[in-house]
Amino acid sequence: MDNARTRQALVVRGGWEGHSPVGATERFIPFLVEHGFEVDVRDGPEVYADADTLAATDLVVQCYTQGEATDEQVLGLSAAVANGTGLAGWHGGVCDSFRGSPDYLHLTGGQWAAHPGGFVEHEVEVRPERADHELVAGLRPRWSLDTEQYWVLTDGLNDVLATTTFQPAEGTPWREPLTCPAVWTRRWGAGRVFVSTIGHKLEDLDHPDVRTLTQRGLLWASR
Repeated sequence: MDNARTRQALVVRGGWEGHSPVGATERFIPFLVEHGFEVDVRDGPEVYADADTLAATDLVVQCYTQGEATDEQVLGLSAAVANGTGLAGWHGGVCDSFRGSPDYLHLTGGQWAAHPGGFVEHEVEVRPERADHELVAGLRPRWSLDTEQYWVLTDGLNDVLATTTFQPAEGTPWREPLTCPAVWTRRWGAGRVFVSTIGHKLEDLDHPDVRTLTQRGLLWASR
């Protein structure tokens, strides 16, 4: 990387307001600026069809829950990541976006399926065999949260750094404990993808371990 060049971050936010896309991203924009990024904020995925803008972008931070994106937009984002642009995000802003796009799911490697019980007390556990990874090194091995616990459908290309386990209870349709990825990274061509499922509430992002993890994830994903 040419250290003389100012890195470019593109923040794409919007969609369902229940995930506070403005408030959530504003928590991390100053961090990016402090780390030398010039930040461009957009309110929708239309920019993903602009190949020149994406080619000049080192990091896309997406906080856009649900919504729609055209094939041109999604394929533009996927191509940019394959060419080295990083993609990072959290919660539904990245793993519950553009549900009608198989290409987007292919890029990110995971899709939210459910959050049984709504806000529930649960733990996120760093996988012991990945505890030395730079994104989770030095963090506590388990974090207790009281928020949405994401049940996600994922694939084997992901490098899972942390998990969360759903316990069966009376009335649940699953009868055995089910462990889901909670944090993962993914290589896509020359690019890197970082996904954390944590962050329904703004205060979730202020949890010390979650905040540190997310900040590290943004820097890790960047070109």
